[in-house]
Amino acid sequence: MSLAERVLATVRKHGMIPAGGRVLAALSGGPDSVALTLLLRDLQERGSFTVAGIAHVNHALRDQAEQDQTFCRALAATLHIPFFTERVDVRQVARQQKRSLEDAGRTVRYGFFRRVMIETGIDVVATGHTRNDQAETFLLRLLRGAGAGGLAGIYPVAGRVVRPLIDVRREELLGYLEGRGQAFCEDATNLDLSIPRNRVRHELIPYLEREFRPGIIDVLAREADGARADADHLQMEAIGSASLIVLRNSSADTVPLTADQILGPEGGCWFGPALPRLPADIAAVEIDAAGLAGLSQAVASRLVRLALSILAPDRFVGYDHVAALLSLMAAESGSLSLPGQQAVRRGDRIELVRVPFRGFSNSFAFPLSIPGEVILEPQRWAISAEHREPGSDPGFSMPGALDVAVRADALVPPLSVRSRRPGDRFQPAGMHGRHKKLQDFLVDRKVPREARDSLPLVVDGSERIVWIVGLAVGEDFRVTDPSQAVILLIARRLGGPG
Repeated sequence: MSLAERVLATVRKHGMIPAGGRVLAALSGGPDSVALTLLLRDLQERGSFTVAGIAHVNHALRDQAEQDQTFCRALAATLHIPFFTERVDVRQVARQQKRSLEDAGRTVRYGFFRRVMIETGIDVVATGHTRNDQAETFLLRLLRGAGAGGLAGIYPVAGRVVRPLIDVRREELLGYLEGRGQAFCEDATNLDLSIPRNRVRHELIPYLEREFRPGIIDVLAREADGARADADHLQMEAIGSASLIVLRNSSADTVPLTADQILGPEGGCWFGPALPRLPADIAAVEIDAAGLAGLSQAVASRLVRLALSILAPDRFVGYDHVAALLSLMAAESGSLSLPGQQAVRRGDRIELVRVPFRGFSNSFAFPLSIPGEVILEPQRWAISAEHREPGSDPGFSMPGALDVAVRADALVPPLSVRSRRPGDRFQPAGMHGRHKKLQDFLVDRKVPREARDSLPLVVDGSERIVWIVGLAVGEDFRVTDPSQAVILLIARRLGGPG
């Protein structure tokens, strides 16, 4: 079977493109996306679809970016396919939104693809993710401690994004391009070993292939396929159970969720996994604790994750959050702060209440559970806390996050996130036993006057300032020994393009 026939088989196997559908090819200029564009163009008659456009985003990150854009425009002209392009200063977007370059670039790209599709009536966008990308993603998520859902890796179809090359190895695409005499663009940043994916690609996978298992790419990709099949099956069980166990509350009545509300529009968000979307009148979500206890742990965990995604679909929900809510289910009473919401045990039910958007001006204070998250909507911050075992690697941060590890044994619980107050004092690093007025510290660090009242502070139960978010950790809370248990504090800016 030729490479083109294998790609077409993948398209048909996963129902990627509807009969007569219109496809937008995402073209960066690299070998994977160039091969994707050529293969789709060659297959469109046999596949009963049309390549209706080629989309390229100039991230303005490299000197070569303008050349890449010119190359992509020329390739589209050669193929007689409409070309759509946009130039965005991704570095500036990342700086403004406090995101990583990778996250900002991805958000900008998919936002642009979506606008093009809406304006042109195109059905799906095809990206050049390969079997190598699948294996790399599996390893990255394994290193980060992802569960079965995370180990499922890259989905062949995610909303209106399709990956026709997901069963093809990168080396095959390079051979295909060489056979056609087709040029492509080289991205020097792909060799930057400070980027985790590049270290996995250029160091870890070659080591595993050389020392442990030839053909490790296919082994890892098959593991991702198996994890995805298991995760999908358990997810559907969880969705089926959710209509009986997860209830919504709108002003006065408590009624079961519908399947559409659980799955959301089009079975999920536009370019990601299925996430619930509820009407604005939904005030709270309730979980029947007894009903949840009757499920297997695997299904119960997924149902809890679904429930937590209902009121806060754009917040990160991690293993610790799910475990904390399951623990609350087993308790007779209690409350918990979770991503974008508060959980409260009320009799035989757990009530999840969306964190209100408060209209305060300068003063704010919220409890911060461990694990837990506080949303500061007017200030556009999300602050979360997680446990870490002694000597553990904090792992990779979420895209765009600011994170610090602080000594768990030095904290007096509970933690809270609040604004500054008159008389606040802070002990900067190196000032053993000596404190400084917070006002003076902010002046020294050149924090603008208008920003000082909205700057979040993480404080412990003794009102000691543990972390001035984005600026400094207090001396008493600095981690000085790998054997110390730590609390990981993570802050990220809300909002962003796309």
